[in-house]
Amino acid sequence: MEDKQKNKIEVNFIRLAEIVKADWRVTGLYCLLAAILGVIVAFSIPRIYKTSVMLAPETSSASSLTSNISSLASMVGMDMNFGDNNDAIYPEIYPDLMKSTDFLVSMFPVKVKSIDGDVNTTYYDYIAKMQKFPWWDYPKVWIAKLAKSLKKSSDANRGNGDTVNPFMLTKEQFEVAQGINKNIDCSVDKKTSVISIEVTDQDPLIAASVADSVKDRLQVYITKYRTNKARNDLAYMEELFDEAKAQYTKARQQYAAYADANQDLILQSYKSKEEDLENEMQLRYNIYTQVTEQLQLAKAKVQERTPAFTVVQSATVPVRHSNKPKVIVLGMFMFLGIALRVLILMYQRRNEIFTTTA
Repeated sequence: MEDKQKNKIEVNFIRLAEIVKADWRVTGLYCLLAAILGVIVAFSIPRIYKTSVMLAPETSSASSLTSNISSLASMVGMDMNFGDNNDAIYPEIYPDLMKSTDFLVSMFPVKVKSIDGDVNTTYYDYIAKMQKFPWWDYPKVWIAKLAKSLKKSSDANRGNGDTVNPFMLTKEQFEVAQGINKNIDCSVDKKTSVISIEVTDQDPLIAASVADSVKDRLQVYITKYRTNKARNDLAYMEELFDEAKAQYTKARQQYAAYADANQDLILQSYKSKEEDLENEMQLRYNIYTQVTEQLQLAKAKVQERTPAFTVVQSATVPVRHSNKPKVIVLGMFMFLGIALRVLILMYQRRNEIFTTTA
């Protein structure tokens, strides 16, 4: 038992080289066949194009506008709390945000046009119907189309590319969303908070157009989120402003009408009612003035909460495709062909190449 454990297998590389050299014709044939297969594969892979966009979001939570608004609020006796900006959405989770179903579905109606003009449709239809595939994927595509036709009736109530319910996507809509998800990549530099968005598509103009649309939608989403409470407060203040203005206008008209109708009377009861109407008008005016000030502050707060994005790099139409060079693909297949023949020789002539020593 101990002798078996001490046995070692040695490889005679010199003998292996001699065997391979003697078998150069067959090895060359394997290499040639692998090269032909490599050329077929290299020319069968659809071209892809990549374009990227870089954004630098606003990171400062306290700005000079915030200080000015707070100072103005304190002057009129208002407590406008402009504390630290504790956003639930921060740059580090932007990649997860862009993978969400709501964000992916929002890309469905984006209009795209190919650089040659042959494609002019929505991004949904482009992903669903106009993608190119290598020949070895055709069986899978045919099976998918057959399954789609059989399941068409069951998905009738779920909508189509024009009517989308994110809560209940059809199988096709789900697959299109996953396809868009694969085409869009987002990363954030933790040190600089710079957002990098990279889009991959089979047409250079479509890749650039989609990258620009993704950038715009991300900006709109973040802006809506950060200004949501401020916009709700502004809408509420606008309602109060309209109500206060209407009440002040009504009180002023009542006072003016009573004063004009009774300007020649000297009875105390008439003067007392006139004073009451005047006081009511003044009270409504004071409320109207305060609400007007609060409305201006609410508008300023919406502006203050609106984030600023600096476009470090805009989307550009790529000039060259991003596929691996065909020479590299050819070299990989030739190497695999030679390696396969060498392994076969090592197995067939194993008694000459491998020796066991104690």
